[in-house]
Amino acid sequence: MGSLGSILPLVLLVVVFYFLLIRPQRKRQQEAVKMQNSLTPGTRVMTTTGLFGTVVAVDNEDVILEVAPGIETRWVKAAIGRVLTPGDAPVDDEPVVSDEPVTDTADEVKTEDVKDGTKNGDSSTKQS
Repeated sequence: MGSLGSILPLVLLVVVFYFLLIRPQRKRQQEAVKMQNSLTPGTRVMTTTGLFGTVVAVDNEDVILEVAPGIETRWVKAAIGRVLTPGDAPVDDEPVVSDEPVTDTADEVKTEDVKDGTKNGDSSTKQS
């Protein structure tokens, strides 16, 4: 009975590791392989490195992505991180430019600081 009592915590630890770490990781891997095998031309994807592109062709374990009009690159299927839905796709619009002037607040001196001879609340730099 004593040897069973010393083995039981080890067995429980292995079971906990299986259900908390190994099983979910296997499930994620199977879903990723299923997604990568279902790629078809015209699908918008993002690679694991963050490159956005459209699948042009699938060739065995390779995928040819069009990253810009006329620019095609060859990737391994495993490098495809996710398939993008229309809401996930990056917006190709012009960046919004504000008409408000940009001010640098790092060198501004507060009026209270001028009264006591300090700059931005730093009491070690007293002015004489």
